[in-house]
Amino acid sequence: MSLFSKILDTLGLGSAEAKEKKRQHPVPEARDSGPATYSQPKVQTPTAETPKPVSQVDVVAQLEALAEKNPQKLNWQTSIVDLLKLLGIDSSYGARKELAAELGCPAEYMEDSAKMNVWLHKTVLHRIAENGGNVPADLVG
Repeated sequence: MSLFSKILDTLGLGSAEAKEKKRQHPVPEARDSGPATYSQPKVQTPTAETPKPVSQVDVVAQLEALAEKNPQKLNWQTSIVDLLKLLGIDSSYGARKELAAELGCPAEYMEDSAKMNVWLHKTVLHRIAENGGNVPADLVG
């Protein structure tokens, strides 16, 4: 499981890999190849397969609740290290480099840990928002 998938799973946003797979390889719709006949139009009724809107997860509320329980004062709003610690995910330099590479961090940022950390924090919050997390605009951009 990728590090970003662990972040999403911890926040209750499901598997990023599964969502990405579905997006890249959608299930084709069933087609009726039988003879064409006239029939009354069918009224579509909701079924288990009917797509439902994705509900958003209040990420800020979850993170604030975790921060209240944590004995350390973690500044998850600006620090990728603190965000990862709060989620119980490895926040070591090696893990952050791996996560940055996974999310496509520009090479020039990978050589400067401070730039990489700032990029990584904004990118992680942005990607959380893309996957259904309710993250305020001031934190993602």
